[in-house]
Parts: sequence; C-alpha cells; structure tokens
Amino acid sequence: MLKITRVILFLLFLLVTLKLSAQFMDKKGQMIGRAIVNPEKPFESQLGLQYFPTLLFNKDLNDNYSFNWDFTLNTYTTLYWANDTTDLNAKIKPYRGWVSFSGDQFDVRVGLHKINFGSANILRPLMWFDKMDPRDPLQMTEGVHAVLGRYYFLNNANIWMWFLYGNDDTKGWEIFPSNKEKPEIGGRIQLPFLTGEIAGTYHYREGIFDGTFADTLSNRTGFSENRYAIDGKFDLEIGLWFEAALIYQNLDFTTQRYQRLVNVGADYTFPLGNGLNVVTEYFTYQKTESVFGNGDGIGFGAMSLSYPLNIINNLQAIVYYDFTNNDFYRFINFSSTYDNWIIYIMAFWNPDNFQIYQNVGETNLFGGYGAQLMVVFNH
Repeated sequence: MLKITRVILFLLFLLVTLKLSAQFMDKKGQMIGRAIVNPEKPFESQLGLQYFPTLLFNKDLNDNYSFNWDFTLNTYTTLYWANDTTDLNAKIKPYRGWVSFSGDQFDVRVGLHKINFGSANILRPLMWFDKMDPRDPLQMTEGVHAVLGRYYFLNNANIWMWFLYGNDDTKGWEIFPSNKEKPEIGGRIQLPFLTGEIAGTYHYREGIFDGTFADTLSNRTGFSENRYAIDGKFDLEIGLWFEAALIYQNLDFTTQRYQRLVNVGADYTFPLGNGLNVVTEYFTYQKTESVFGNGDGIGFGAMSLSYPLNIINNLQAIVYYDFTNNDFYRFINFSSTYDNWIIYIMAFWNPDNFQIYQNVGETNLFGGYGAQLMVVFNH
C-alpha cells in the first residue's frame, strides 16, 4: 500500500498541472547554520547546515471553503567530530507534505504534518506525536503521517479526531515505535471552563519490539497501548495549567504496565523594565503496577525566564532540577533579530548523564557543558 505521503505528492502534481483559476501560490525557505562545541571529555563538536524550501498553495473555493497544501523538504548536512574521528552525514527528506480542506468551523488535513496540543510549555505529558524541545528556539519537530479532522463550535469548544498510519519512528516520549502496518486512532475534546479551558484526550496504537530487545521476548513481538489524558489552562491574573496522562501497555515481561505523567505549571510577566516573563513547572513520571499504586520514576522542576532587552535582542534562561538524582540542567540563549536574519548564541551546563528529552535529537551533545551558535535566514 502506498504511504500517505506518496498520495499527497500525487495530489500536488494534479493540482499544479490542472492550473486552477484564481489560485494563490507562494514559496519560502529557511536556512539554518549551526555549530555546537562540547569540551567535556571526549571533546565533541558538530557543524551543520539545513535548508527548508517550502511551496504553499491556497485556493478559496467560495466565501466559506478553502483548499490548502504545504510541501517542505528538509535538506541537511552535518559534520560530527570526536576522538580525532569525523562523521559526515547528508540527507534530503520530506519535512511537511499535506493538503487540507477548511470551512468556517472545520478543518481536515491529510499527509505528513505536525500534531501537538496540551497546556504545558516545558515538560509536556501530552508530547505524544512531536518532539519539540523548549531549548530549541525554532521549535522544530518531525511530522507524522496522519489524517486530522477538527471542528470548532461557536462557544470555543472544539473536537479533534485523528488516524495515523505508516509511522515507524518513535514519537514524543515513546520508547518502542508503532507498528507501521497497524493504524493508530484517537481524539480530543476541548471545552471552555471557568476562566480558561479543559480537555480530554485518548489515543490507541499497537507497538512493536525490534533489535536485541525483541530477541529476549521469545515469540512476543508487539503490544497494544491505550493513552488517556486530561489537561486544563486558566487565567487567574497568573496563568495556571495542568496535564495528566495515563498510559497502559499490555506487556508480558513486566508487571509495571502503567505509566503516569503529570505536570502542573504557572506563568506571569512581572512589570520589571521591559517585562520579565517567568514560567515554572513541576513534572513527574512513574511506572506502576496499578493506576493508583506506588511506582518507580523521576521528578523534575523547571523554570524559564525571558527578558526582551530591546526590540532586537532577547535573553532567555531555562533551569531544570532533577529531584531524583539531585542534578541541575542549565541553558541560556541570547538572540538578535535583524529583518530576515536571527542569530542565537546559546550555552549549556548539564550533568554528564542526560536524563530528559532522551528521544529528542542530539541529547548526547548537551551532556556536560558547551555552547552553540545558530544563524537563521528566512526568505
């Protein structure tokens, strides 16, 4: 069976060749150059160049309905150096490729795209389909092959439903990937509540074991998984939110089949100078034998401070504290924006054994201390 992205590319080809009247097409791009240095033993460094060319299409069918598509490539080259050895890697792959049909109160999107939701900002129990790292100022993440439908009610309530297929990489907090031959389904309902909103979310998938781990499980090669979550966000002079997720996996090699993820947080902008924004969160993760039983896990606290020095320059700092291992993670980012150019100068000082965001990008490079320079050009 063709993957969804192949169908999308075929549809895009038809759209272009048909030359629909009154169409709007646009193109844009983003180029990113980065250098990371980690002087901890062994000395590591990485140079990278990425370019994201994008084609956009918008067709207003009438006053109420529109048709859109987005096709973006991720082209990158990285040079990694450590222990007097180098590794050069270059690749071109789809980053986004979706079509959507929209009305005044609904939107249906099909293809390779990003799905994210929830109330938390830094440590997110509802990071189910993306891998956005709060330390990344560009908030980049791989997409998923999916059909996503959303309906918006006039009272600001909304309903989401999704169908995923053909995804064989881990997503979000996942340790084991999904079986790409099996569909994943789920949905979310979000309602206005008090001074904010509250939402419930559900997702079902079938996972698969691979590699050495699968060899230890005899004839057991897969499992089913159910995820349940509730989250809310409220404005009470300060912003308050919570996220709570419960995951059940029918694993037969462990009795700890439940996972609990909980986040509570708050944010407030203090009237100091140009305005100091403070975000603070507490996050806990536990594996347990029952829904409400005691279990093994970790607890993290996080605080983000952001201060605009002026209209061009901004300073941000993020601090994590690992309550389980009594470790601090520190990150600071200075950014300058000039028309189409953005320059980021970042520094980090973390434990050698990196415990958070283990499924997100190059976490090994962020163990210990080091610095990163990123230059972004948008056109």
